[in-house]
Amino acid sequence: MGGVAKIPAAALWLLLGVVVALGVAATPAQAFRRKTNHYDFVITETNVTRLCQEKTILTVNGQFPGPTIHARQGDVVFVNVHNRGRKNITLHWHGVDQPRNPWFDGPEFITQCPIQPGANFTYRIVFSNEEGTLWWHAHSDFDRATVHGAIVVRPKLGSAYPYPEPHRDIPIILGEWWNVNVEHLLEETMRAGGDFNISDANTINGQPGDLFPCSRKGTFRVPVERGRTYMLRVINAGLTNDMFFAVAGHNLTVVGSDGHYLKPFTVGHIMIAAGQTMNVLLHADRAANASSRYYMAARTFATNMQIPVNNSTATAVLEYSDAPPSAGPPAALPDLPAVDDLAAATAYTARLRSLATDGHPVDVPTRVDERMLVTISVNALPCATCEGPINGTRFAASLNNVSFVAPAVDILDAYYSSVRGVYEPDFPDRPPLFYNFTAPDPADELLFTKRGTKVKVVEYGAVVEVVFQGTALGAEPHPMHLHGFAFYAVGRGFGNFDESKDRATYNLVDPPRQNTVSVPAGGWAAIRFRATNPGVWFMHCHFDRHTVWGMDTVFIVKNGKTPDTQMLPRPPTMPKC
Repeated sequence: MGGVAKIPAAALWLLLGVVVALGVAATPAQAFRRKTNHYDFVITETNVTRLCQEKTILTVNGQFPGPTIHARQGDVVFVNVHNRGRKNITLHWHGVDQPRNPWFDGPEFITQCPIQPGANFTYRIVFSNEEGTLWWHAHSDFDRATVHGAIVVRPKLGSAYPYPEPHRDIPIILGEWWNVNVEHLLEETMRAGGDFNISDANTINGQPGDLFPCSRKGTFRVPVERGRTYMLRVINAGLTNDMFFAVAGHNLTVVGSDGHYLKPFTVGHIMIAAGQTMNVLLHADRAANASSRYYMAARTFATNMQIPVNNSTATAVLEYSDAPPSAGPPAALPDLPAVDDLAAATAYTARLRSLATDGHPVDVPTRVDERMLVTISVNALPCATCEGPINGTRFAASLNNVSFVAPAVDILDAYYSSVRGVYEPDFPDRPPLFYNFTAPDPADELLFTKRGTKVKVVEYGAVVEVVFQGTALGAEPHPMHLHGFAFYAVGRGFGNFDESKDRATYNLVDPPRQNTVSVPAGGWAAIRFRATNPGVWFMHCHFDRHTVWGMDTVFIVKNGKTPDTQMLPRPPTMPKC
């Protein structure tokens, strides 16, 4: 593996399991402060009813959304996944860095082969610096539409929140619902080569809410006591949408995102990209003689109205404890921005800044070793019988004009065992053709892309800057997610990135630390991270139709020179392809 001698896994894995449980690369004092938690996740097919129709969905432990994982900073969690469904599946622990531990990251055919029906596999989830809200979800096909749940990471014992501790945590998972079977939707759409049908409803904690037929009885309700403060842990688990979210009659104080603290700021609504999390404090401060029930609401944010979107409004109900049983539904919806309100989304995102205190410092890299400019495009591939963007094509997507092809065996195994022919280590640092990326009406020849399983190889410890450049080829926001790292989102703007001017606008003082960055339609976003987590790490758009079309690549971070800067050996229990 990259010229580094491998440790015999069969002989040492039991010992390493103890090391992982105590703490990866931890000092002895840190190691014994770790706690180990265990969960059993049973994947089953469950009948549920939404929008007046019953259908069968994949669930974990019969729950939709699935169970919440609770941990403290530095804990290790073991999740034994029993696949009692009819299809292969994997799970991903979104936002968990998994130091030196890519074997349990989860993306199908990137770091593991899938868990087959009737089999089980135990994930080891190693928390390090994360503190806040993360989430878990299936990372195979479109399974995460119903297979997902929250991860709540509290401060380690003896530490406190950097704000008064809230009375209670309330996970708020924003999602989407299709009346059709999502597995069939994926199969039929990929066969036909066209675009995906939009969802039939947006949801809050699996429920569309009062505005949809046959839905009021199931509307998610949040009981609160007057005078208390609550932590809403908001997760955008939607497959295709960024979202606005608000609570009628109440302000929201934003204090964290993607498992890291932010400088607090108070707003009437938030914008949360697909894959992101936001921690917001809600103070139940309505006067005693005011209404006792208030709508929470979520609605899509989208800027390209030529692309079909589900702009329906999902609702939940905030209900004060003094609400009489006879009280009717809330009187009004919160004041959400319009579906295409780019100014509102941009203004909100600009306010995200790291807390940057002595207790929660930032360490923004100022020296850069690897600079990448990565164009993001929705493309076409030839297909005489397909329903793509132009006649005789099928939809595809790309990064730097490479449409990613998932291999038949996982890339991590191929890298670890030096298997040739699975991937090519030559993902380009820059696009092959420079043109006016954001100019409207691009020429048809720019639509076409090349396919390949190309990865970017990085030396251990290198500082990497990636500038994501949106293009007019599928001009919409793109939530770009990087596994294995919390990066600093140092810059963002509109138009074509200009190296001579735009780097001067970077925030290198207190940029937000995130794992998913929203690249604006017709614009760019810049991130920086230190490649100090050896392994194989997926990077992709978190709109799932873009992921399956090929808007993906992989970082391979090479081993360092000391044992504590090298990947752990391959566990003997890994699923086989």
